[in-house]
Amino acid sequence: MLYSDHHVHTKFSPDSQADVVEYILKAKELGLEYIVFTDHMEFGVKSPKFQRYIDYDYYIRYMKELEEEYEIPIKIGVEIGYERNYKEKIEEFLNKYDFHIIIASIHYDVGGESFYSGNFYKNRSKYETYLAYFELVLDMVENFNNYHVVGHLDYIPRYSPYEDKHYNYDDYREILDLILKAIIGNKRGLEVNTSGLRTDLKVSFPREEVLNRYRELGGKYLSVGSDAHFNKDFMAHVDEAAERLRQMGFILIG
Repeated sequence: MLYSDHHVHTKFSPDSQADVVEYILKAKELGLEYIVFTDHMEFGVKSPKFQRYIDYDYYIRYMKELEEEYEIPIKIGVEIGYERNYKEKIEEFLNKYDFHIIIASIHYDVGGESFYSGNFYKNRSKYETYLAYFELVLDMVENFNNYHVVGHLDYIPRYSPYEDKHYNYDDYREILDLILKAIIGNKRGLEVNTSGLRTDLKVSFPREEVLNRYRELGGKYLSVGSDAHFNKDFMAHVDEAAERLRQMGFILIG
C-alpha cells in the first residue's frame, strides 16, 4: 500500500488554488487507502491574504460530503504556522478540532515578517540568517507541544538569496541537536518534506545529515509530504521517500 501524502494544500489555503476533487481522483487512481489535507492556518502574520481564516466547521462538512460522494476516506490535518506571541490563540484553535495530523512550521519571524520577503535577510550573513531561523524553530519545540511533526525543519535555504544556499550541518550542530532532542523528548516527530527535490536544491527538508542525527539521538517518528500547492505536485517523491525511510528503521505516522 502506498504511503499517503501527508502535506497537501488546497484552494482553502491562501497560497493555493489546487482543486480538491482533482486530488481525490488522483488518490483513487493511485489506490491510496485515504487522502489527507493539511491547509494553512497562520496567526499574527503581516500578509493580508493569510489573515483570511478557514471556516473549519464548513470545511469539515464539505470534506465529509466529498468523502461520501467519492468513497474514499478524507482525513483532515492542518499546517499551523507557529508564532510565539499567538501561542494561546493557536492552542485554542488546535484544541477545537480533532486533526489527523498537525504540522508545526515556522514561516515567519517574530512580528509576522515572511521568509519570502527580503527583510529577514537584511544586514545578516548567511550564517546569521540560518541561525536566526533555527532559533525560531528551537523556541517553538521548547515551548509548544501541540503538534505531531515539525514541518520542513531546515527549509530556510529554499528562500534565501545567497548564491550557495546549502549549509554545513556541523556549523549548526549545537542548535540542531537541541531542536532534535526537544522533539524526541516530547515524543513528537519530524516531517520529511519532499518539496526541495522539485527545486534546484535537490534535497528534502530536513536533509540527510539531520535525519541521520535524529536517528542517532533516538528519533523514530516521521511523516512524509510533498507540500503540494498545485495538483501536479501531489505525491511527488513521497512513495520512494517513505520506502527508503522504512528501510532505515523509522516509523511513519499514518
